[in-house]
Formats: sequence, structure tokens, C-alpha cells
Amino acid sequence: MFSLVYVSAAVTWFSPTELRRLLVEARARNTREGLTGMLLYKDGNFMQALEGPEARVRAMIARIAADRRHQGMVTICSGPASERQFGDWSMGFADLGAPGADLPEGCNRFLDMPLTAAAMAPAPQTCRALLQAFRELA
Repeated sequence: MFSLVYVSAAVTWFSPTELRRLLVEARARNTREGLTGMLLYKDGNFMQALEGPEARVRAMIARIAADRRHQGMVTICSGPASERQFGDWSMGFADLGAPGADLPEGCNRFLDMPLTAAAMAPAPQTCRALLQAFRELA
């Protein structure tokens, strides 16, 4: 099992409809590839965790990196994992900027930070903790 977390910036902000379309595509693709994960979106920035067989995760990351809808993709952390953290989800999702977003208790200070490489790269374990907090909400 292999896990990778990255952040990137949308070229243009995604509407709720565009986010739903992205999720439908990602969930179908991940199901076919045996991948699971979590996607967070906030203020035009993404943070995503992907997990599964290493070759498939790396192939999916290469595909995502080539997607022109975002830029500045930076890997925050990657490596072997003893088990899946998001095994029940082909792609969990939370829009942190949506009005009335269901945010995990105690994450307010961290959620004030942008989902950018500059803010997230120094804190890979905190990024994983944030993704896990949203997993626990489901």
C-alpha cells in the first residue's frame, strides 16, 4: 500500500457544479484503478490524498499533474502505508469554503491557513491529520 498527499491551485475557481463533475469522474476512475482517497477544496486550492498500489497511485498522480485545470502541484508527503486510511471512499470530499461547511471541531485555526504548498509543505503530518478529521465526519 502506498499513500501520497499533494496540494495544487485551480487555474480558475470551481463552481459547485464543476466540483461535483470532478468528483463523479474521480470516483469512477479511482474505483476502476483500486484507489481510495480524500479531496479538500478551499478558495481555489486543492489538497488530495490518494492511496493504493504504488504504481497505480503514481500513474494517477502523473495524470492529475497533466490536468490543465490546476497548476503548482506539490507533493507534501508520500510513502508506504500499512493500511488504507480512506478505504471506504473512492474519493471523499469536503469544500472547506462552502457556506455551512461541516468542519471538524478544533480545526478552525488550521483551516484558516490556505491549502497551498507554502502553508502545507512544512507540516505534512498536520495535513494528514486534517484529512483524517474529515474522514471521521463521515
